[in-house]
Amino acid sequence: MKIARMIIMAAAAAAAIFSCTREELPYPVSGDVPGALAFSVSPEDYPDGVAALRSAGGASVPAADGYDRVEFAVVSEDGTAVGNLKGFYDRPSSTIKIEGLAAGKYRLLVLGVKGDLQKDDAEIHRIAHESDLWLSFPEDMDRPLSAEYFHSSTPFEVRTISTPEGDTQVADVAGSIVQKRMVGRMDVDFVFSSPYIESSVVSREISLEAPRLHTGISGDGAYSGTGIADRIVLDALAGDSFIFMPAAGAGGFGGECEIVTRNYTGGSYRRVYSFSGVEIAPNTVSRLGVDAVNPEDGSGTMFVTEAFYGKGGYGRILQDDEPHTVYTDASQRSFNTASPLQISLAGDSLHVRFYSPKDLERVLVKAVLPGSGGEYVDLAYFDRIPAFADFYETLPLTRGDCLFRTESGRFVEIRETAATELSGITFKVESDDPYWQKLTAIKHGWTIRFSLYGGDPLRDDGGPAGNWIGIRPVHCREAVAFFLNFTYMIDMPEHEQILLENQDRLYGNGGTTDKVTPETVLAQMRQPRSINVGLVYTGNGVLGLGGGNVFGAYQGGWFNHYTSAYACEVMFHELGHVMGYSHNSAFTYGPWAQELMNNFYVKHLKEMPVDSMEYLDSKNNPHIYASQPKSLKTGASFCM
Repeated sequence: MKIARMIIMAAAAAAAIFSCTREELPYPVSGDVPGALAFSVSPEDYPDGVAALRSAGGASVPAADGYDRVEFAVVSEDGTAVGNLKGFYDRPSSTIKIEGLAAGKYRLLVLGVKGDLQKDDAEIHRIAHESDLWLSFPEDMDRPLSAEYFHSSTPFEVRTISTPEGDTQVADVAGSIVQKRMVGRMDVDFVFSSPYIESSVVSREISLEAPRLHTGISGDGAYSGTGIADRIVLDALAGDSFIFMPAAGAGGFGGECEIVTRNYTGGSYRRVYSFSGVEIAPNTVSRLGVDAVNPEDGSGTMFVTEAFYGKGGYGRILQDDEPHTVYTDASQRSFNTASPLQISLAGDSLHVRFYSPKDLERVLVKAVLPGSGGEYVDLAYFDRIPAFADFYETLPLTRGDCLFRTESGRFVEIRETAATELSGITFKVESDDPYWQKLTAIKHGWTIRFSLYGGDPLRDDGGPAGNWIGIRPVHCREAVAFFLNFTYMIDMPEHEQILLENQDRLYGNGGTTDKVTPETVLAQMRQPRSINVGLVYTGNGVLGLGGGNVFGAYQGGWFNHYTSAYACEVMFHELGHVMGYSHNSAFTYGPWAQELMNNFYVKHLKEMPVDSMEYLDSKNNPHIYASQPKSLKTGASFCM
């Protein structure tokens, strides 16, 4: 069977030679082929320095090196394809190597593909002459191309020259072959009045009405065929660059662009824009500009969608790479468990910091602003505030006049306001997230700070200093979880009930006859306190330290308080000391710590704000101390 061209598939592992007298029977080659002629091929660049696809809308971004597929044929001066040749395409060097040509004048036809032509339903045809159809697409194709296609027709002459080693063949080719890009590109530029509106887009759809595009390319690079699709619909949310075959006629084509956005109140807007005169030409980028007018233009409410937050690159607190000079500085890292979501202004920016192992969803931040008539207005809405978020973003109001929705439902326009005029404004937060309901149920908060107590978290062993080692962020995050749960627990009705039912077992530092009432215990637990949290070193047989404003537990205690009554016993033992009780009381080595509180905490974990250890997964964190237990440890005293 005679074949007048060779199919060359680029492969990462090995190149392949296709015989011109046998069909689809590749055999591997490596290195140079003796006597083969080499032709270097590369694609042309877009004019004016236009880069590769910005973001592909159905198109696969081309590989940086070589082609994904190469087809080539050699034709004589009259355009007839030459058979009985062997050759292959070497992708790393982007070189075509051919053997079997006799002396004479020829043209090398090359079709290069970057991307996956199968996604385009493209068909490669055999050619007996360069005028034959070589590449074709379905005439009813109603989508952009996934690949880019390149073509070249390069004249060359094969000559035989004599060398000391004998006669050899050479090809006269003027340098590297630069292929023409046979497709065109349309880039869509959407202009929004604010990044908040842009990130609220639910869908962007472009309809090209009756686009008449070529459907074929012949061996000599001529275009042929005309598509019959009534329209092509483009998903401009997935990407904003689209590849097409060139237009089959002059005048360009038009269509519509539909943009659907949502707002923070749950509504949506649909806007349709018409356009015309779009031209698609080879190796050309056509630009379609869409001025996306929206009813929310001019709004001062920061609608922080998931998309907006994801693009912002905002930081998080208490992360494993946070310096100890930061997380142990109470002016930079401290919080009250009754207010884990901290809202403030930092210059002209809204600052949101969240001491929480869990995300919070559907969060509306309101504020009383100068010019709002004393009413709260909707300042910001977050689809989600991530765990340990540290969000800073400029307030639109400091950049221009803005429109706000008030609590009463009216709209008020507030003039541009300098950051200095916003100092002292008040905030409040609303959310229907069940997690928020639990956080707001914490009425008696404790202020939590972190202390090294002489330890060194940069050392592998934590730099033991007495009974302390340097606390790390992985432990600080667990402290946030534990104290959120503890201060939530103290106001649970079930907690009050267990104290009432066991009031005869509650006694103070004077021993079993020194009775303490449930009311006294609750008052002590609900008393405002500021606690310096640390990490206890187990090398001296100590698991916990507590008293006054000092609280510390061993590594395994921080990691297992969720499910281990023993770990909780350590925690509540030290809390007993913080409340002022000694080892003679029920609140350390007695029933309050060893039976009532520890078991209550574990039993009711699912009702508490941080209801699972999976949020932090601290046991599997690579920054824990390998020398310290991460699970249960028995046989040691609780405190000195």
